[in-house]
Amino acid sequence: MVSGPDVTGRDHLRLLVAYDGTDFHGFAENAGVRTVGGELRSALTTVLGSPVELTCAGRTDTGVHARGQVVSVRGELDAASVDRERLRASLVGMLGPEVVVRSVDVAPAGFDARFSATGRTYRYRILDRPDPDPFLARQVWWIPESLDVGAMGAAAGELLGEHDFSTFCRRPKGDPDASLVRRVEEAAFRREDGEGDGPGVLRFEITASAFCHQMVRSVVGLLAEVGRGRRSVADVARALEARDRAHLPTLAPPRGLTLWSVRYD
Repeated sequence: MVSGPDVTGRDHLRLLVAYDGTDFHGFAENAGVRTVGGELRSALTTVLGSPVELTCAGRTDTGVHARGQVVSVRGELDAASVDRERLRASLVGMLGPEVVVRSVDVAPAGFDARFSATGRTYRYRILDRPDPDPFLARQVWWIPESLDVGAMGAAAGELLGEHDFSTFCRRPKGDPDASLVRRVEEAAFRREDGEGDGPGVLRFEITASAFCHQMVRSVVGLLAEVGRGRRSVADVARALEARDRAHLPTLAPPRGLTLWSVRYD
């Protein structure tokens, strides 16, 4: 079960979790399919010997990865008395290598992985070479032509600041009037070092106070069109102003996306 904000004031556990999302239907539990949250909650219940509830910092979609997912764990447990390293090692043994709990800490009273977060950073990786790489295939979007990184960087600059991202986000089900205004703090491209077989992977990193559903993949899909010369830098500003998903090209595939880190004050 994934729960809402904790208003009890009691202490609970805070996990830092990494996972390869390729074979999961996202983080949030969903009946009949395998999810990161479902596997993690089941393992925690087994090790702790009592049911728990989870809240994550970002509900990653099917096929999306995480390096710095933060999870609140609440239940009928005395968090301060838990042997945290033993718990972490047990979870790694049960869930690794797909899911690795990197650390276990006692969270302060009132902490909530989702609602206490003040910022999130995502990375998206693109392999723009003539041939794919089987060792990267699960974590990059392969585009066979070389991309114009300068144009993509200039286009990414149009996203900085506070905007209505209606063009780039799916509206929440059951809440068609929800605000899709978000504040982007950083959005930039860099080339990772290659390993002797051509240019390195192209990395896009974006930080915002919060994200809406499919925002990063939508942004990357449009920026890739700019890099291919099919769209201009000005098209990004026009897409923002339009507030209409009809202005958006195909979504970038989920495999290139990773929830990299979450910021807390």
